[in-house]
Amino acid sequence: MTRVQVNGSDRTTLYLTHLDLPPEAVERFTQMAGTGEWPLKYALGATRLRESFVDVISIRDLGEMTLSQYLSAAYDVPARALEKDRARIDALKGHAVVLPPQAFDGTSQELTIAPPLTLVGSYGEARPTAGGANPVSRAARGQGGAQPAARRSSGNSPLLKLILAAVALILALVLWLALV
Repeated sequence: MTRVQVNGSDRTTLYLTHLDLPPEAVERFTQMAGTGEWPLKYALGATRLRESFVDVISIRDLGEMTLSQYLSAAYDVPARALEKDRARIDALKGHAVVLPPQAFDGTSQELTIAPPLTLVGSYGEARPTAGGANPVSRAARGQGGAQPAARRSSGNSPLLKLILAAVALILALVLWLALV
């Protein structure tokens, strides 16, 4: 059993699992039954899982395309994110289950991945890291001789909301008149 912490606010990381079942058992395992039973959700140990975002892949159906190429093309996973696991990903046989962040419906949860699933890895965009020294010049620290800039509005102004509502109403009226 593998434990994985899913961050509900993460919108870039997808999880790749290998499904070790015979082909005739895959559909029954990966699709929710009319009774609400869903073996895939139980094997993941997920508290929240959206069936419409779970991608079950028959690796054979990819033809000449490798699984790593599929992940890059279908999910925009950068090649550098897959680099260290590429050989292992492309050597998988049978079925894989891809769980993009939308599959967890914004819910933070701990997965307890159990057989017949095996976690292959989690992949997403490389996150920039903070680097460099703190600013040294007075201007970079905001202590230059220029007058301070006017305070920016946070966008929550009642007047701004009224103007936006009026614009939306006018656009709706114009669209309605064009359709009539």
